[in-house]
Amino acid sequence: MTSKIDTNETAAYWDPTLPTETRVRDLIARMTLEEKVSQMVNLAAPVERLGIKPYEWWNECLHGVARAGIATVFPQAIGLAASWDTDLIHRFAVATSDEGRAKYHEAQSRQYYKRYFGLTFWTPNINIFRDPRWGRGQETYGEDPYLTARLGVAFVHGLQGDDPKYLKAVACAKHYAVHSGPEGSRHTFDARVSKRDMYDMYLPAFRALVTEAKVESVMGAYNRVNGEACNASPTLLHDILRGEWGFQGHVVSDCGAVEDIYTTHNLFRLKEEAVARAVKAGCDLCCGQAYDALGKAVEQGFITEAELDVALIRLFTARFKLGMFDPDESVPYAKIPYSVVHCEAHQQLALQAARESIVLLKNDGILPLKAGQYKTIGVLGPNAHDSQVLQGNYNGLPAAVVTPLDGIIARAFPDANVMFSPGCPLIGEENPQQWAASELIDYADLLIVVLGLNAEMEGEEGAGGGTGDRGDLALPAVQQHLLEQVHATGKPFILVLLNGSMIAVNWAQEHAPAIVEAWYPGEAGGTAIAEVLFGDYNPAGRLPVTFYRSTEQLPLFEDYAVAGHTYRYFTGEVLYPFGYGLSYTTFQYRNLRADKPVFTAADTVTVSVEVQNTGHVAGDEVVQLYLRDLAASVPVPNLALQGFRRIHLAPGETQTVTFTLTPEQFSALDDDGRPFLEPGTFRLSAGGKQPGQPTLSAGESNVVEIEVTAV
Repeated sequence: MTSKIDTNETAAYWDPTLPTETRVRDLIARMTLEEKVSQMVNLAAPVERLGIKPYEWWNECLHGVARAGIATVFPQAIGLAASWDTDLIHRFAVATSDEGRAKYHEAQSRQYYKRYFGLTFWTPNINIFRDPRWGRGQETYGEDPYLTARLGVAFVHGLQGDDPKYLKAVACAKHYAVHSGPEGSRHTFDARVSKRDMYDMYLPAFRALVTEAKVESVMGAYNRVNGEACNASPTLLHDILRGEWGFQGHVVSDCGAVEDIYTTHNLFRLKEEAVARAVKAGCDLCCGQAYDALGKAVEQGFITEAELDVALIRLFTARFKLGMFDPDESVPYAKIPYSVVHCEAHQQLALQAARESIVLLKNDGILPLKAGQYKTIGVLGPNAHDSQVLQGNYNGLPAAVVTPLDGIIARAFPDANVMFSPGCPLIGEENPQQWAASELIDYADLLIVVLGLNAEMEGEEGAGGGTGDRGDLALPAVQQHLLEQVHATGKPFILVLLNGSMIAVNWAQEHAPAIVEAWYPGEAGGTAIAEVLFGDYNPAGRLPVTFYRSTEQLPLFEDYAVAGHTYRYFTGEVLYPFGYGLSYTTFQYRNLRADKPVFTAADTVTVSVEVQNTGHVAGDEVVQLYLRDLAASVPVPNLALQGFRRIHLAPGETQTVTFTLTPEQFSALDDDGRPFLEPGTFRLSAGGKQPGQPTLSAGESNVVEIEVTAV
């Protein structure tokens, strides 16, 4: 808690029995203009006479508490999305906020107020991964607005807690809005997008987190949208966020984004006018130092002190709701012990998350491996024994890491001897491991080749010394050469991919007996991969993104129109479709029904389908419900996910899965982005994959369909 100053012990803002709004207004009324300005940047200064400690707002927990020492490292966000499991996402967020709380209170006890030890976490990234070239797509929940919204809501609920008075932590929906590359021009780029496209693809997840999850914070993006800088946009911040959605929390800029308004976007000549416009529009907190000009902006008449107070009320409301002005004994979350950090339960949850994230892309019957089936297993590839690649970006420091090689050795030995060679570098032309790789390839009976990308090849601006984006979707040439060398031996082999975005493994789909997509799977990734390879865990992950065949299939990277982007609007032939993934068992769908085959705008429609495990092993199935408007008078998606559920079925077991669809889910959007339900026919499709996609492998789930009519 903040220690009291004797002269203010009876001040209203110290009284926890008073309403939060009363306490906040009392505190702000006691502050000078200079003190107020000092609280509107990410490193808020102490105000000793009022007992206010310094506070660093900047913290991260994309897939576990980041950059604050030892923490449980879960799979990267794109891997978590591949689980299609809202309950898992919620449990992961609860565990993460437990560790964040423990670290915060430990730091406070040491009077340590530096970055990454606060309670305001700038997560989740709910931008739509519209183009696979975007380096930061690994931080997202994929390309679909509905999937992103459902996973994001689960995350926010888990992170912020359920106490009626206090927030466990603050979640932040970012980057608002219409933001998904290119990274290299994000400080100057103007995303041009129609209202229909904006409300169809780029805003639904933000709306869900604001209106359903009550997310406490929203971060403005670097770019402009239709000419307005996101952090000074009356349209985004005032009209939509606070006007249409009723957002009550605070807005923070991305770091340096307020400076961009006048230095790179060049929207205002004077710094004082630019920062005033940002605050007036609704950007309350500046990550950076641009708001140091707010005092002069008041003096020059660009903004009033009362307008600054509006932002300060939002900022201090968050700090009061976090319990920063109350005794620790009054705040339930202050009792979380430090021993929770990287505890056994969290380690097991990280392992379960890694298991659920793995997607089996191809299997000609080689998997699962049987104990003793191969006497010598050769493990190859630059990602096979690299602990850093497991962690993606915005990561914590794991106390222990299991690489794919570690996991395979632990599972295969002593039934099989395991040999290892990196085989080749991750990227480049030189191959100093060629001799050792050739020896291993000649000797081994089975080859497991672990390839892919890392966070230096894709990521935020500056990753790997470049823009962070990818120019090519193919596997790097040196890795492709190694894979072809393995294939040329005629020996059985398995390809395991570690990456944060899709890779066009077209050749591998034709030649590899099996392909396993493991993303950046976190600290326990190697164990989970080995469990899948040896059949200890039946994979059930599904792709949260489309795997295209090449960049030639994509619109221009700078094109933000929805046409041609994601499975909802793409019409070509893909390598692997959104929602795709295989299992070691088979599932059968039947009896898809709607309680209202004919419905009105006042009705909800309940849809049910029976799912049976028709194979010989237990397994999870991801039940997916898609909707297609067959008679729309305006542009609509070719197909849209409107429900999903991850379930577990024993062999022979049948379960009925039910979804409730609202009128809004059947609605189209007019030119202004407003939803409307028009009479017509809709096709509903339920299965373990998208409808209308060619069968890529034996044993894929079937799809059942019905039609319903709006009147």
